[in-house]
Amino acid sequence: MEPAAESDNFASYPSLRHRTVLITGGGSGIGASMVEQFARQGARVAFLDVAVEPAEALVERLRACCAHAPVFLRCDLTDIAALRAAVGEVERRLGPIRALVNNAANDARHAFAEVTPEFWDQAMAVNLRHQFFAMQAVVPGMTAAGGGSILNMSSISWIIPSTGFPVYVAAKAAIVGLTRTMAHELGASNIRVNAILPGAILTERQMRLWWTPAYEAEILSRQCLKRHLTPDDVARLALFLAADDSSAITNQSYVIDGGWV
Repeated sequence: MEPAAESDNFASYPSLRHRTVLITGGGSGIGASMVEQFARQGARVAFLDVAVEPAEALVERLRACCAHAPVFLRCDLTDIAALRAAVGEVERRLGPIRALVNNAANDARHAFAEVTPEFWDQAMAVNLRHQFFAMQAVVPGMTAAGGGSILNMSSISWIIPSTGFPVYVAAKAAIVGLTRTMAHELGASNIRVNAILPGAILTERQMRLWWTPAYEAEILSRQCLKRHLTPDDVARLALFLAADDSSAITNQSYVIDGGWV
């Protein structure tokens, strides 16, 4: 079955067809959009998440429209042994992982004065640590397959800068540094490493928890583009950076925020 085209207005990437792609945090939000967009390109997509119901619903929705139905594995990414096992399972079922999207995160708000060492460690485990160990787990197979692309999801939150969730912001800044050093570490293996820094993306979580008329007005006043940014906007950038069309691009950070920063 050929991949179903979402729209004639957007690019198709033949190099992604039948390529194994692993996406963390793929059950909702930006991650779910990435799962769908990669699957519609004909990629063999696997994704990890802790929320079973929305992840299984996503698989069922895409089963009939894509060349390869996405594969969902429940995984708590703070458990590194479980993460390594999940990577091994994906490789056994779908073949070597040629693209990794380190997407999973939790942007829960928290007060600076109330952060404890335990909260710090947990927040870093959710937002930063798993990105390193996911890379470590996929690199041997990716190297043996001839190379690949790793995308680490950061945020513009540390550039603005944002307030109200300082540990998350610190983690997102660290991801850019991690991306740059890993691009140098892995370049000789033909593995490209880039970061994506979204701005205010209109996800279901954003709408449910924080999207108010005042916040919307602030966003649109700061963006050059006076429109809402969607998860699909981010996913289409990820497609390009995972495809062979971007084969000379590594060690870069791509801001996708409508011109906020």
